[in-house]
Amino acid sequence: MINTANGTIPTSSSSANAQSPGLKTYFKTPEGRYKLHYEKTHPSSLLHYAHGKTVTQVTLAHLKEKPAPSTPTASSASYSASSGVRSAAARWLGTGNGSRTLGFAGGNGGSKSISSTSRIGSLGTLSSSNSMTNMNFDGKGTYLIFNVGDAIFISDLNSQDKDPIKSISFSNSNPICHAFDQEAKDGHDLLIGLNSGDVYSVSLRQQLQDVGKKLVGAQHYNKDGSINNSSRCTSIAWVPGGDGAFVVAHADGNMYVYEKNKEGAADSSFPVIKDQTQFSVAHARYSKSNPIARWHVCQGSVNSIAFSHDGAFLATVGRDGYLRVFDYSKEQLICGGKSYYGALLCCAWSMDGKYILTGGEDDLVQVWSMEDRKVVAWGEGHNSWVSGVAFDSYWSSPNSDGTGETVMYRFGSVGQDTQLLLWDLEMDEIVVPLRRCPPGGSPTYSTGSQSSQWDNVSPLGTLQPAPSIRDVPKVSTLVAHRVHTEPLSGLIFTQESVLTVCREGHIKIWMRPGIAESNSSNSETVLSNSFKEKPLVSSKIGSSTSSYKQ
Repeated sequence: MINTANGTIPTSSSSANAQSPGLKTYFKTPEGRYKLHYEKTHPSSLLHYAHGKTVTQVTLAHLKEKPAPSTPTASSASYSASSGVRSAAARWLGTGNGSRTLGFAGGNGGSKSISSTSRIGSLGTLSSSNSMTNMNFDGKGTYLIFNVGDAIFISDLNSQDKDPIKSISFSNSNPICHAFDQEAKDGHDLLIGLNSGDVYSVSLRQQLQDVGKKLVGAQHYNKDGSINNSSRCTSIAWVPGGDGAFVVAHADGNMYVYEKNKEGAADSSFPVIKDQTQFSVAHARYSKSNPIARWHVCQGSVNSIAFSHDGAFLATVGRDGYLRVFDYSKEQLICGGKSYYGALLCCAWSMDGKYILTGGEDDLVQVWSMEDRKVVAWGEGHNSWVSGVAFDSYWSSPNSDGTGETVMYRFGSVGQDTQLLLWDLEMDEIVVPLRRCPPGGSPTYSTGSQSSQWDNVSPLGTLQPAPSIRDVPKVSTLVAHRVHTEPLSGLIFTQESVLTVCREGHIKIWMRPGIAESNSSNSETVLSNSFKEKPLVSSKIGSSTSSYKQ
């Protein structure tokens, strides 16, 4: 507790429902004020010692109209027989603002499981006003899925209630990452990855209809470490257009490709990795095996993964500080580069697939160009590790060049310094040095839109060293706003709002200029329409790895 002249301020994050002193409820941008609309959090019964065991990430999930009755019945029957679900729960690395969830894993190995002696008694306590309404959650709606301690919570984005409508607790491990697939063809649209390395796929609608605290109708992968028994899940993602395929990244540098409609074969082992420093892909020996492939990406943890929105490319960032970009279908390393310092923790794609954002332990936000295969801009402004990055695909540039091509991008970043930063990137204005100035000569420059002037685009598969600070143009911050009292773990852009989440499990919804002035009777309609103009992938949060110093 902190004693002040006006009384006592609770410092426990479990009591941080009220707006913390010193934090403004709005921030200004050139287009107007973003206002704090409301907050979401876990039940107050969640004890403080459960926090810090995992880092909270958020996934935004939009359920469409309820499918024909035969669909969920068939899917639940086909999965329940072999589910073998323990009394537990789940997550993915959501997407940088692409098809990612707000996932956050322990990048410095600080993610720990709660021991069986420290179980929380009333973890899933719900208010009486909510607990009786679960059977009504069978239609369309927009939900927030987030992990705190050993539980997954589901909250209705359209409701201003702080407490979630549903909790799912895991007895033997903690959920780390999650991912949602709006286009799932059967009921299973939610993935959850655990600290133990176990992975589940479930139907979000089915979880909402069940009043209990356990997963229902789940398919279980890597059960008891049958595939990977040595490391936690760090990030998880559905393959866009992949017809139920998904990728799980682990802390040992491996990624596994699964097909959700396959039962795991008895023999799904992979050959020993000969060189831990080299990228390699191994396929399962049998057609019925699941997972179907193992990608060994790097030595050390794969901290976050994100697919480009068309599913053609997969970006990964790791403990070794490298961004790697793969042609997913060809299983080929295309390009990549090193951070200025330390591990990279998060990544996100622009909607057009031209740029990738990364952030990490060097406190910088890097803008990577796919066309040039180089870092083309750096954002300096955070005072600590960058834990989440995302493009704002709903923001429209005020100075479109009339060609239909994007010439300016808005993106955001959050960090361990509790700040949300917004940035504008105008590629026609940015000046990129081509090479260092030779002695006695004059430097040559190229505008970002004229990549043909680069003298040497790096060969396919080349990983670039960290560039010199003076060789990369700097982007200045548009907005810097302290939004939480705790270190931040992710952000999501929607059509009407910006969502920020801290590692302790508190989520804030900031309404865009003009939206906040709408009367409350329209707010539900506004929020429920937040996915109609852009695909869901543009609203997912860049997942990242926990960089909080233990």
